[in-house]
Amino acid sequence: MAVLTGSAHAGVALEARKLPMKFSWVSCQPNCGGWVSAVGVVTTNTPGDFDEFARGRQLRGTTIVLDSSGGSVNDAIALGRRWRNLGALTTVGTGVQTNTAQEAPADMAPVAYCESMCVFLLLSGTTRYVPETAHVRVHQIWMGDRANDARAATYSADDLMIVERDIGRLAKYTFDMGGTGDLLSLSLNVPPWQDLHELSREELRLTNLVTTDMVAQPGDLALVELTAKPAQDRFVSSSVSQTQRRRID
Repeated sequence: MAVLTGSAHAGVALEARKLPMKFSWVSCQPNCGGWVSAVGVVTTNTPGDFDEFARGRQLRGTTIVLDSSGGSVNDAIALGRRWRNLGALTTVGTGVQTNTAQEAPADMAPVAYCESMCVFLLLSGTTRYVPETAHVRVHQIWMGDRANDARAATYSADDLMIVERDIGRLAKYTFDMGGTGDLLSLSLNVPPWQDLHELSREELRLTNLVTTDMVAQPGDLALVELTAKPAQDRFVSSSVSQTQRRRID
């Protein structure tokens, strides 16, 4: 997996997006209302963590800025539906402090990564923006406990049933969110023993992951909307039991 830059900040950001997802409110400059930072991997606790974060906050129509290596398929779908119900706007980036003064507002650094199931969280936004310097990467669903050596592992009929069931759930979610079949096709064609596929600018539009070309600040994401088109981490499928779950490792 590529490191953001050679700086110390980049190393910290890289580690943060591989830890369980954390939510924080980021204040920005006077002309921007601020945004929600969502950094890390989606786990079974993440939807509940977001509900706790959202309690007492007015988040309808807010902007959510993603920097994530992916995570649990079912839980990412649940979280994405929460964000769509809020009318959230989504983008890819990280919050950086541009002023050393304590409590100083932060700016959004667009150099960030949205990989595997994070891509489907990005899709949940009513408006979706991907900066030119952001990296959006996709991969195939797989069993979480066998993703590290997928070719050498063995699989039962129940395992195949679980994967196919979860592909169906992901497909329904994709179309519900306004994505296209191209997103599923691009994702499901990349097995876990290959590098993630980074979506080009053309593919971001083909999949309908991008709906706007221009933003001034992340708090003002919905500016120029495009015409909607017709309808080494990986995301994997969970098993029926509570001890196995979908996640991107």
